[in-house]
Amino acid sequence: MDERLRLKISLLPETPGVYRYYNSEGTIIYVGKAKNLKRRVSSYFNREHEVERTNRLVSNIADMEYTVVNTEEEALDLENNLIKEYQPKYNVLLKDDKSYPWICVTKELYPRVFITREKVHRGAWFFGPYPKAEIAHTLVTALHQIFPIRTCRHNVSRETIEAKKHRLCLQFHIKNCEGCCQGLIDAEPYNDYIEQIKRILNGDTKLVADHLQEEMMRYASELKFEEAEITKRKLLLIDKLRTKSCIVSPTIHNIDVFAIHIDDDTAFINFMHVRNGSVVQSITLEYKTSTLDEEATPQALMSLAITEIRQRFATMYQRDHIREVIVNVLPDVKSEGVEYVIPQRGDKRKLLDIAIKNALQRKQDRLKMMEKLNPEQRATRTMTTMMRDLHLDVMPRHIECFDNSNIQGSDAVASCVVFRNGKPSKKEYRHYIIKTAAGNDDFDSMREVITRRVTRLREEGQELPHLIVVDGGKGQLSAAMEALKAIGEDSIAVVGLAKRMDEIFFPGDELPFNIDRNSETLRIIQRLRDESHRFAITFHRKRRSKSQVHSALDNISGIGPKTKELLLKHFKSVKRIREATVEELTAVIGTAKAAAVTAALNDGK
Repeated sequence: MDERLRLKISLLPETPGVYRYYNSEGTIIYVGKAKNLKRRVSSYFNREHEVERTNRLVSNIADMEYTVVNTEEEALDLENNLIKEYQPKYNVLLKDDKSYPWICVTKELYPRVFITREKVHRGAWFFGPYPKAEIAHTLVTALHQIFPIRTCRHNVSRETIEAKKHRLCLQFHIKNCEGCCQGLIDAEPYNDYIEQIKRILNGDTKLVADHLQEEMMRYASELKFEEAEITKRKLLLIDKLRTKSCIVSPTIHNIDVFAIHIDDDTAFINFMHVRNGSVVQSITLEYKTSTLDEEATPQALMSLAITEIRQRFATMYQRDHIREVIVNVLPDVKSEGVEYVIPQRGDKRKLLDIAIKNALQRKQDRLKMMEKLNPEQRATRTMTTMMRDLHLDVMPRHIECFDNSNIQGSDAVASCVVFRNGKPSKKEYRHYIIKTAAGNDDFDSMREVITRRVTRLREEGQELPHLIVVDGGKGQLSAAMEALKAIGEDSIAVVGLAKRMDEIFFPGDELPFNIDRNSETLRIIQRLRDESHRFAITFHRKRRSKSQVHSALDNISGIGPKTKELLLKHFKSVKRIREATVEELTAVIGTAKAAAVTAALNDGK
């Protein structure tokens, strides 16, 4: 595997999607689906496979592309579409014309509801397809249990009813059918059942779910636990229908989907082609806007992408006559006879959202690739973003964050954590025991620790931080500013991070500043705060533990450090020493010392 492909695989997202392998001639040789794209694709290249066919496939892979979707079911649908479209050499399954099951509702005097894999019934309604046949069978079975509709294949018409051509079958006698073959139910109430069924098949599955829920509870109350478990499985399958896939939709025919996302000087445009309700093509284009002669507006870029796609896939467009194009930005040049729409809801909107998602994913892949090839570039980009968000004069390549920790004023400590280029520099972390400030005065503690830290850096000739972050609001921020001013270093930038809402406080501002919660700046500041808090708490616990041991053992007359070490090594804790008998203590430290320890610890109870 060449380095370019290896890098591509290392940047794959851990999301559902479909991957396509190409050979050296640019032909698709395999299409696969994945719940986790990165894990699935990597599994092809990190070991020797038992199946020789798979090893041959891997040896022929020269390139790889992928499309992200929302769910594993959508990935399964898209995989099916692409395999049928390209007939890849190494796809054993799904290469024939076999398709996923649909549920058909016929247009007759008394319509039927059944499962089919071929949409050959003209004038019928089709619902689906269903990624798993089990789901379709469960749904149809449940519908027949709820509604007394016919299951026979008889041609039932007014003429056959008048001629009494058909006999009543078993389904009528067990009350699963109301005898429509002999006209025992009028067509109007029967078709009311059908309308309810169509509503359910369009996604309103609550009626079916409620029916199965009642059935499951009834079985449970009758202690029929096996039947209850079977019904529960059906209920779980019905719940899956509520996340309907838009990768295959019978309501969408022969359209194009274009979504554009522009970042700095690069435009990412994802294209998907839908034929007969299925996505059969997906590709993402990139344009460097700085290299284009014309004005690179989103509208102009969209027109450019549409033109390029039509040229690149000219053969496909000779077969498919496109009359509708879904976009998120209207092009400035429109083709005659083609309607350009920006959908707001429904399956078309879902398709557009998937196209937008793929355009954004390509942008993220591009950034990750650039960062891997040039790690310094990422740090510079991050520091530039922080400098802009926090209104700094220089890039904050050296950041220090301070936090205090104490319990009711005892064992007061502080921590200082250091980040270089947005990443922790753990060898520069420092602990501080508060010496001069009152134990529970956080503001005095903040003044003391910042004074000690900055003074020490200055005396040793080390670089001062470009930015100081204090864990707290206006009070801690003011204390930090006072400390810096007192030692003549008030030019260092300082911000405070409030604990409650992650709000940023700037010196002199009465109101906090809210940074976008998805921004890299807030993410780094939050990580600084969390690290400083963790570091301070860990140190405080150690101090508190030592003080507890000290108060229990070190003040006992005649018990020195070696005896204390022997006791703790043998009994593991002061609690166990206190619970030990005189004989147990004597066996470790002798009679006189055992008596002294017992007397001292019992007095302390």
